Amino acid sequence: MTSPLFTLLIVGLAGTLAIEALLKPRPRPFWQRGSAAAMAHLGSWLLTFGLFFLLLQRPWFAMTAVLSLQLVIVQSSNTKSQTLNEPFICHDFEYFWDTIRHPRLYVPFFGIGLAIAASSAGALAIAAFFYWETSWVSHQGGRSFLAACGILCASGAALIALGFQRLGTMTLCPARDLDKLGLFSSLWAYGIALLRSSAPPPNTSPFYYDTAAPPTVSAAALPHTVLVQSESFSDPRSWCPDVTKDLLPHWDLSSRQAQQRGTLSVPAWGANTVRTECAVLTGLSPEQWGIRQFNPYRTLARQRFPSLAAIFKQAGYRTVCLHPYPANFYFRHRVMPQLGFDIFVDVEDFSPDDRNGQYIGDAAVARKVAALLDDATDTPLFIFVITMENHGPLDLERPRHDALATTLPHAPWPLPPHQRNLAVYLRHLRQADAMLETLTCALGQGSRPGVMGWYGDHVPILPEAYAYYSAPTGETPYMLWSSQKNQRDRYPTTPQRLAANELGSVLLQHVWQAASGRQGQRKDSEYQ
Repeated sequence: MTSPLFTLLIVGLAGTLAIEALLKPRPRPFWQRGSAAAMAHLGSWLLTFGLFFLLLQRPWFAMTAVLSLQLVIVQSSNTKSQTLNEPFICHDFEYFWDTIRHPRLYVPFFGIGLAIAASSAGALAIAAFFYWETSWVSHQGGRSFLAACGILCASGAALIALGFQRLGTMTLCPARDLDKLGLFSSLWAYGIALLRSSAPPPNTSPFYYDTAAPPTVSAAALPHTVLVQSESFSDPRSWCPDVTKDLLPHWDLSSRQAQQRGTLSVPAWGANTVRTECAVLTGLSPEQWGIRQFNPYRTLARQRFPSLAAIFKQAGYRTVCLHPYPANFYFRHRVMPQLGFDIFVDVEDFSPDDRNGQYIGDAAVARKVAALLDDATDTPLFIFVITMENHGPLDLERPRHDALATTLPHAPWPLPPHQRNLAVYLRHLRQADAMLETLTCALGQGSRPGVMGWYGDHVPILPEAYAYYSAPTGETPYMLWSSQKNQRDRYPTTPQRLAANELGSVLLQHVWQAASGRQGQRKDSEYQ
């Protein structure tokens, strides 16, 4: 290996450490991570440089490309840490493809101007390197070039393998593992662990078919059941004193009437909805998913698994999943049938007039659910609703002055920075509250009784508001409500804390008890 190439490798290695130091929060210094993490870092640099060198044939261009991509990952990690309280992990690489398919969901978090500037700078750099830097093959020969690339790649792979064997056990707390191992080592550790992992066995789910069979009741006694996963639903009155106390009138009323209510411990902050969604539908905790907990739907897209929907279907329900967004996002078009849903209603079933802000509004979703309930004849429905209206990025919308009277009545206008996104969020939160009223009315007016579950998938992304006021705990509200007053009166109203993976089982208990109680009432009436 020639001296200029060796010098370039040292410069590039120093560059990787300098860019890694830009991480926020910054991991512990390189020399404090141990020899295993150091070998994995060095091996990563040699392997990636060797591959890019093989592709581009220009060493300085290859070094710049590797460092640029590392800078993109660091910037992505910093943005994710700021908004989601979690650094970049290997599972997040697939989101780069999602960024192309669904740019509205991702690009604004990084800044549209920054994305355009980075793309333009990248195009200019590619053109400049191809113009000014001579191909290694042309002046060193093809045999020397291939030998150098082979040595770099083989050395890098060997160091990564040796380092990985000595890294020790991961905590599966991304921030803690990043601090302990550094960026490259933690990415390799999570990636290799993911490849070696296996899905949890079906019998670990509380909805395993042999143990979660529904009670023997007639189909006529089964109540319609609607479970709403409300996007970013939370109660900001607990941490923001400027929010009006009357922000959620229908939520407050329904909570007082609920069979059960309280706070839900969810495995997500600000995004990663499917983590909460999966916990509710499968009954499995993040610990049971292991390394697959960060995107369990990639596993569920390939195999059938016991679920809440499957239990309802086994009991005679028609099962419907309603999500007003493209069905292929997070592979839901493949996951939901595997989980036992008969029908998937996605954004194609709505019109552009149904939008409220960036997405299909909660009012349109509520009307769709009410129509499904109204059209149901002899078959009970289980409808799982995943709303979208309050999904970020919130800064793509402007606050509305006319909405402040019912959200932030004492806020100045124009709003200070810490209240701008908060005001947008609160306006949409009011729409979720109105949706709740529509659903309780729809369930209460039918000939068949109804049970409704409602919960938030995670708290919203409001870093400026949290910095000014205080950050919430990360838990979200939930409640279980019945249209039958005699059922509501049977349960205590003291708030109860649940984990997300416990909610589905508790909902089932309420539904079966409501069905058994109604069947008992019907039998009693036959003897009168």
